[in-house]
Amino acid sequence: MTTDYIVVGLGLAGLAFCEQLRTHNRSFVVFDGTLQQSSQVAGGVYNPVVLKRFTAAWRSGEQLQEALPFYRTLEEYLSRKLVYPMPVYRRFTSAEEQNMWFEAADRPELSPFLSDELDYRPISCVDAPYGFGVVNHTGRIAVGSMIEAYRDTLGSERLRRENLDYHALSFTDEGVVYKEFRARHIVFAEGYAMTDNPLFNYLPLKGAKGEVLTIKAPDLDLENILKSSVFLIPLGSDHYLVGATYNWTDKTNAVTEEGRKELLEKLDKIIHCDYEITDQQAGIRPTVADRRPLVGRHPLQGNAYILNGLGTRGTLTGPFAARQLYRFIENDIPLDQAVDIDRFRKRYLRHSGAAR
Repeated sequence: MTTDYIVVGLGLAGLAFCEQLRTHNRSFVVFDGTLQQSSQVAGGVYNPVVLKRFTAAWRSGEQLQEALPFYRTLEEYLSRKLVYPMPVYRRFTSAEEQNMWFEAADRPELSPFLSDELDYRPISCVDAPYGFGVVNHTGRIAVGSMIEAYRDTLGSERLRRENLDYHALSFTDEGVVYKEFRARHIVFAEGYAMTDNPLFNYLPLKGAKGEVLTIKAPDLDLENILKSSVFLIPLGSDHYLVGATYNWTDKTNAVTEEGRKELLEKLDKIIHCDYEITDQQAGIRPTVADRRPLVGRHPLQGNAYILNGLGTRGTLTGPFAARQLYRFIENDIPLDQAVDIDRFRKRYLRHSGAAR
């Protein structure tokens, strides 16, 4: 079988790149096995503000302008509701946090997003003596539903539900050969599983395990995303996503009692109503030390590319990074230096030298 691209992984990164291929009429086949599942358990919040420090996320305004039309187009293509606009309410715990909020709201890069008035209106079952700061132009993407629907559109011919065998991969002057497939290019968008990829495992990808709970709380009546020591994200029908934990040592996708306990302890300090835990999930976030995606061409194999390291803001960063990579491959438009894996060339040279 001859195709333009082989794409490895169908999380947020892989899906975003496949959309570039589909809308530009490029043929592709996807290999998506069971090794990574961070996108499937993602909360899907799109938010241009880092609410821990009240700063703007990297190029978040530009990414937001690109992301929302991208997901709206996907809604039409998949005939499924995916975009749920709703403000994020940042729960304050002190007067000092309130002052920090007002200072941040005066900055030009944040003023379009941060409300300059605090909201003291009570939210049922939520303790908030210092009120809330409201972040506008935010919301939730139904990531799990989106990936499920996208898989269905690919069918068995374009989607192989199996992990790619790196040892069966070879490169020629014309492109890439993998078993019965011949392609011009291969793009690895495999999340934390990249650490086992012999082509790209020199890159400094860190795995931050995150666990989330789904609860049913009929009395909570929360219509907006609530950010405190955890996120509370309305899912509809009295269900809410609670998350997430950060674990830098456990590299498994298994849920843990420790993660559950941590989330419940934080949740019980925020709300005071009965709830039922209906689900618990875990995944490994593909994060990078400099908090920038990993995008680019392999230093030696010119037909092998990577799209990874979206971290905790994949809903915003994914469409932006995927477009960067597509234009780089097809139109030879240089990558943004902040995302280009060429910034880690010295690591590759050390790695390849050690391998020899």
